[in-house]
Amino acid sequence: MKGRDILKNMVSSAGGEAPKVGTQPHPQHKPAGAVRAMNLSLGRLGDEAAAAKELRSALAAGDKVVELSPNQIEPSFIQDRIPTENDAALDELITSMRESGQQVPILVRPHPTKDNWYQAAYGHRRLRAAVVLERPVKAIVRQLSDEELIVAQGQENGPRIDLSFIERALFAKRLEQHGFDRDRISQALSVDKPETSRLLQVADAIPTDIIMAIGPASKIGRPRWLAFAELLKDNAAADRITDAIAEAQFGAIDTNERFARLWAKAQGPKASKKGTGGKIRTRKGIVLASMERTAKGAKITVTSEEFAQFLGARMSYLVEQFEKENSSKTNH
Repeated sequence: MKGRDILKNMVSSAGGEAPKVGTQPHPQHKPAGAVRAMNLSLGRLGDEAAAAKELRSALAAGDKVVELSPNQIEPSFIQDRIPTENDAALDELITSMRESGQQVPILVRPHPTKDNWYQAAYGHRRLRAAVVLERPVKAIVRQLSDEELIVAQGQENGPRIDLSFIERALFAKRLEQHGFDRDRISQALSVDKPETSRLLQVADAIPTDIIMAIGPASKIGRPRWLAFAELLKDNAAADRITDAIAEAQFGAIDTNERFARLWAKAQGPKASKKGTGGKIRTRKGIVLASMERTAKGAKITVTSEEFAQFLGARMSYLVEQFEKENSSKTNH
């Protein structure tokens, strides 16, 4: 079945045909849920296709799939993910493996220092799911050097699991600390050298313990992390952030909200003293931005990456509407 046929079927099953190009959906229609479901289905379809390709390549290379005890497998010697207590992807994988079994093997190598032990190159979530389910894990055992392991690890995780920006930055820093050069880091992350430099710039500018406390923060990109690093140069701001991380409820909130909270703490109370303004929130109370008005003008600080993209895509339209309304007032 062709890609467009798969898309058409998913749209149809979601409750109706896709709107024609150039038209707006009827006000009574509520496509958001259907679109969300379609995006999730497309994501899973892409993961399954990549997994199937990976398995075919392994079998074509003569690799054999064996079953191993997950208790004899250690994770990679370089961590690429930031652990989080609320891992929805892991929960979904555990459910899938409980119902349908493990569809794609993990890749391991014989442990370099321990007999009858192994070290995972990739498939760490599948390994954790097998531990939870108390089942053997299907694996391909391959002799790998340290460099081959981290390249396999990075290239599998990059396109399929979408590490967040800060996770990739921290992974790059850990690779550098282990003595890998920029060429190898770029290869492992499937990025060019300028992007590798940008990742390392952020990871070097922000203390690792603060990054780990915040978590993966998938909605926060490089500009926000760099701006955050600038705020941290102020000792008072760094102290406020340390106090906020120590609060009892900090670890229980969403990782993106943790960043937003520390961002606000880093700016401190000076914003309210300089002028009037306030938080820009959704109906559910989620903070998207803040506005500060002073005698010299106004400043909007956007703390949501999605809202920043939304504004950026519509900025020319907003300027045009402003000019129209301003012109109308002048004429009257």
